[in-house]
Amino acid sequence: MGTYHYALPLVAAGALVLGGCASQGKVSSVAPAASEQHSPATTAPLLPPMLFSGEAERFEAWRCAPANQNLVTAFGDETLRLWSLHGAWRLPRAVVASGARYQNGEISFWNRGDKAQVETSRGQLQCQLAHKRTARTRKEHPGVMFFAHGNEPGWTVELDNKVPTLTLSTDYGETTETLPYMMSVMDNAAGRVVLENADASRFFRVRIEAGACFDDMSGKPYPARVTLSIGGEQYSGCGEGIAP
Repeated sequence: MGTYHYALPLVAAGALVLGGCASQGKVSSVAPAASEQHSPATTAPLLPPMLFSGEAERFEAWRCAPANQNLVTAFGDETLRLWSLHGAWRLPRAVVASGARYQNGEISFWNRGDKAQVETSRGQLQCQLAHKRTARTRKEHPGVMFFAHGNEPGWTVELDNKVPTLTLSTDYGETTETLPYMMSVMDNAAGRVVLENADASRFFRVRIEAGACFDDMSGKPYPARVTLSIGGEQYSGCGEGIAP
């Protein structure tokens, strides 16, 4: 069973930079109790905003020291979306003399070219741009609201943007099926969603969490970690919401 690797935990002095800081617009892994839904809906549910790039056209991967960390960003005109292993944040743009600086409460992200600095009252990280890629679009994936994939063996999951069904491809595309799902957990505050089969004859579970994720073959960055459980097996991968 193949997996995607993801950002390392933020440890040591600078490690707490993005862990447990309470501020408006932050999405934390510690969230209010999720709502439960026990019957399938007739229309596709809206997913948490931090699973999407927002107005940004691409995602960037950053390697940060001293804790040897990996972060993911998506730059909009006035807002930065920032993902670590611990969750996700929105940082409004602040006025600076040079470069670009974004801040939300105690968290700030300043970058100039391919270098960046992340600060809070708990520490500081120095970051280097490692990778970037263009965000997926609805034009490239018609009718798809969320796309996830993993390696070894290759699999993909596509959520329909209109009805609560997903298209699952496994074994490197040899098997493809479209299945109805119901949402068992929706936690907008934590950017967490759990989908399960609406048809008891074919069990599956898809768990989606906002957080930095990296393709274990290409190193490309994504804003969500995805776990697929089906047929007694569990697969790990990365994913992203696709805006209209």
